[in-house]
Amino acid sequence: MRKLTVLLLLIITSIQLAPGQGLYSPGSPQDDGRFAASTKQVNQFFRRFNGEESADGKKRYYDTDAQFRDRELRGKFISVLFDNETSSVENSLKSEFLKDVLSENLPQYLNFHKGEWFAEVQTTFIFKGKKEEVTLFMKLQPEGLGYEWVVDKINFKPFKNLFNKPEGDAKGFLHPLSHEIGFMNLRKAFQENDKPESYTPKEYQPDYLTIFLYEMKNGNLKFDNISDVKFHFFQINNWYFELNQFNRPGFNTGWLISNLVKLDAGDKDVVQKYIYDQK
Repeated sequence: MRKLTVLLLLIITSIQLAPGQGLYSPGSPQDDGRFAASTKQVNQFFRRFNGEESADGKKRYYDTDAQFRDRELRGKFISVLFDNETSSVENSLKSEFLKDVLSENLPQYLNFHKGEWFAEVQTTFIFKGKKEEVTLFMKLQPEGLGYEWVVDKINFKPFKNLFNKPEGDAKGFLHPLSHEIGFMNLRKAFQENDKPESYTPKEYQPDYLTIFLYEMKNGNLKFDNISDVKFHFFQINNWYFELNQFNRPGFNTGWLISNLVKLDAGDKDVVQKYIYDQK
């Protein structure tokens, strides 16, 4: 039941609703134009979330600066790092999130190189002459003296049903005494059965990324375009949030938190599976 609840929360909070109120009442820091300026870059989102930038965005703070990671500064910044116009994240949930992040005893920060966050890139490829949507899941990995983005997983509809292993009586199998005949029945199995995955272990999972790269190397897949980019964060203990870019008039624009879910034990796997398999 808990898994179903988390999944429903993820779906519901992704639906765009009418403009809502922010965390604070009129006259509070949310209405201060200094804190409402567009967060134009993802790196700037990190700095503002951590309180590593001045209120007007003109100065970056370092650990030698008095305002570096100031708790009050962070609270004001984070309150305007939410999509307060179209998302349905409840104010009570935002407040709970802020309380955890700004804890005086154990404050939490985002770390660009820490992992536990990844990009979801919506693209189109030409597959065998037809334009198809492909979702690339990208992650950072160490490389030499720095880091690089790499494709970690893909979601590609034409591959989804390639390895649907039959079950029950419909599943082909090799007799447990097949070894006594030198596995000669493999010839019949592979010649008369168009589901070779029937003869794989129960835990077998196809590697779609390898197939994707193979088709690309064979010239069957050609890159076409990028249509959207978003980010998924699991760095804050017991929380998940989604980061999207909003290009619109007003102050509540740029890279903003559009989805927020509190996680209990086991919920992280449920949310990740939904993200990877939603197409």
